[in-house]
Amino acid sequence: MRIGRQTFITLVGTTLLTAAAWAGEGPPGHHHDDSFSAGEPGNAKKPARIVQVTMGEMDGKMMFMPAKVEVKKGEQVKFVLRNNGELDHEFILATTAENLKHAEAMKKNPDMEHDDPNGKRLAPKKADEIVWKFTKAGEFEYSCLIPGHREAGMIGTVVVK
Repeated sequence: MRIGRQTFITLVGTTLLTAAAWAGEGPPGHHHDDSFSAGEPGNAKKPARIVQVTMGEMDGKMMFMPAKVEVKKGEQVKFVLRNNGELDHEFILATTAENLKHAEAMKKNPDMEHDDPNGKRLAPKKADEIVWKFTKAGEFEYSCLIPGHREAGMIGTVVVK
């Protein structure tokens, strides 16, 4: 059986995209690796300060409460996340530049869901946790990268001293 050149190119391209997806690469522009700008995944078996973060919509805005968290370098924090809103929301911890870049990828893949060491997507009225060790000083953020949510106010700040 002979196939045309265009069919062959399509088959090869599909195979490569499928291989990348199975290798954990995800859609183009959406790459996860084991290095994180804001520190590293924490150890759930070790003590951590608990910070409750509520997500939701109120008066036409989308928000996180609290909007700012201060931690010490080396401190481990358990973020207890709760979506009290009527829409899906997410908590993605990174630098502002990384979140802006990731938000652009989300515009192309709006149904992309996160369950990463530094990010979770939550359905309405659901809860989850992230344990994080802040090994680097600086200012980081958590934001919701679902298209339109960040622009509607879903940004929080983490200051690591």
